[in-house]
Amino acid sequence: MSTLTSTRAVLMLEDGRSFTGEAYGALGETFGEAVFSTGMTGYQETISDPSFHGQIVIMTAPHIGNTGVNDEDYESERIQVAGFVVRDPARRPSNWRSRGRLDDELAAAGIVGISGIDTRALTRHLRERGAMRCGISSVLGEEEPAGLLERVRRSPEMVGADLAPLVSTTEPYVVPAAGDAALFTVAALDLGIKRATPAALAALGCEVRVLPARTTGEELLALNPDGVFLSNGPGDPATADYAVDALRTVLRAGVPVFGICFGHQVLARALGFDTYKLTYGHRGVNQPVGDVATGRIAVTSQNHGFAVRVPRDGAADTEFGRVVASHIGLNDDVVEGLECLDVPAFSVQFHPEAAPGPHDAAPLFERFRDLMADTRRARAAASGGES
Repeated sequence: MSTLTSTRAVLMLEDGRSFTGEAYGALGETFGEAVFSTGMTGYQETISDPSFHGQIVIMTAPHIGNTGVNDEDYESERIQVAGFVVRDPARRPSNWRSRGRLDDELAAAGIVGISGIDTRALTRHLRERGAMRCGISSVLGEEEPAGLLERVRRSPEMVGADLAPLVSTTEPYVVPAAGDAALFTVAALDLGIKRATPAALAALGCEVRVLPARTTGEELLALNPDGVFLSNGPGDPATADYAVDALRTVLRAGVPVFGICFGHQVLARALGFDTYKLTYGHRGVNQPVGDVATGRIAVTSQNHGFAVRVPRDGAADTEFGRVVASHIGLNDDVVEGLECLDVPAFSVQFHPEAAPGPHDAAPLFERFRDLMADTRRARAAASGGES
C-alpha cells in the first residue's frame, strides 16, 4: 500500500541526528549508507542503478516524482536502493509515458522511504560529516529513536562490503550488435552493469556477452573477445579480488580493456594501486571532469563512494608498463580516469553511457571501439609478418 501523507516516519543517522517526516513508499524499516544525489532528473534511473545497492539515496532536488514511472527507464530488473528520501513528492504525476506514481512503485517493491524532511539540511550535514549509516522507520513503537539508533549502529558498513556478486547476472546473456553483423565481440564483466551500457556498445556494432561477476580471466579469454569491458557496481573495490585477478589475466594477454566506475577501480587495483573511501562520494549528473591531454571539460554522471590512489602528474610504472591519470575531477582533484601507455587499457570513474544524461563523455565508447580495431590490425600485421 502506498503511503504518501498518513504515516509518521523517522530517518536516523549513525551520529544521532534524526529527521521526522512522512512515510513514502512501503511501510517498514530499512538500513543502508546515506548518500545524496544531485540530479534534478532521472530519479527512475537512480533507484534502479545497481551501484546504489545497499544505500539510502537522498535526492537534493526538492520535487521528485513529477513524471511518474514508466517501463522504459529502468536500468536493471528491479529497484536497487535500500531506501529513498525526498522533500516534496509529486501527488499527481504528469507525463505522456507515465503509467503510475513513484510512491506506488516503491511500495510495490517493498522499498521504505521518507518524505517531507529538509533534504537540504540533511545533505549539508553529510557534506560536513561524510557519508554514514542510517535507518528509516515508519513502524517505530514505544522505544522511539533510541532503539532505531542502536539498530543503525549495528548495520553493515560500506567499507569491506562485497556487493557486486549480489547484483550481477547469475547466467551469461548476449546483447546482439545493431545492424546486420557484429563488428566486434565484447566480453562484459557484470559488476552491477546498467542496461544503457551494452546498448551503447551494441549501437557501435559490438556483440556484448555479459558475464557474472566471478567469471575468471581464463573464461573471459575463452570467448576470444576483441575487448573486455568492466562495468560499474556497488561496494568496496578492495573486496573484489576475483575481478582483479581476472583482469590481470586479460591484461597479460594484451586484450583491450575499458572500465567504468567500479571497473575503473578494479583496473587500478589490477595495476597495483590502492583505492580509498571518499568522504561523501560523487553522485549526480553534473560532475565536471577535465581531460588532462586535451584540456576539454565534460559534465558527467557519477555514482561512486570510493576512488583510486594514483599520481595525478607524470607516468607511474607498474607490472604492465606506464600508467597516467587521464581525467581529473574538477571539484576535488580526484583521479577520474586512467590510461595505460604500454597495454591497450583505459578507464574512467564516470558514466559515459549516462541515462538520462549528460552525454559529454559518450565518445569514450567510440575510443574503445577504435582501440579494439587498432589491436586487431596490429595482430593481423604481426601474424602476416611471421608467415
